[in-house]
Order: sequence, then C-alpha cells, then structure tokens
Amino acid sequence: MAHHKSAKKRIRQDSKKRLANRYYKKTTRTAIKKLREITDHAEAEKFLPKVISMIDRLVVRNTWHKNKASNLKAKLTKHVNKLKG
Repeated sequence: MAHHKSAKKRIRQDSKKRLANRYYKKTTRTAIKKLREITDHAEAEKFLPKVISMIDRLVVRNTWHKNKASNLKAKLTKHVNKLKG
C-alpha cells in the first residue's frame, strides 16, 4: 500500500484514467463491429469518418499504437469500398 500522499493521489488518478480508457476502447470496438456489419455502401461511407475519428482519438491518448490504428483504418476503408462493387 502507498504511504506517501502523492502516491495515493497517483493511484486515484490512474484508476480514473483506466476507467475512461476502458470506456473509449470499448465504444470504439463496438463502432468498428457495427461498421463491419453494415451492408449498405452509402450508410457505411457515412459512418466511416466517425469511426476513423474515434480511432484517431485513441492514438492521441496513447491508448492504441499509431500503426494499429493505421492498419485498422486501412482495413475498414477497404471494407467500405468493397461494398460499392
């Protein structure tokens, strides 16, 4: 157990950040799943920028690695473009 005031504060801050990060990650994963389930091209094309924005936000917060985000965005864009044909 932490004995210093600053260490106790750090533990409190970390637990709050952990919960927030869990929320953002789960919300983004759900949005990605929803995008992959869409079969209409127009609807998917409209939803894609929102998902990409969510992914980018996770990178800025250092929750996801930038390469993981880049790979995901490429795959999702490819998926949406396939719906067109």
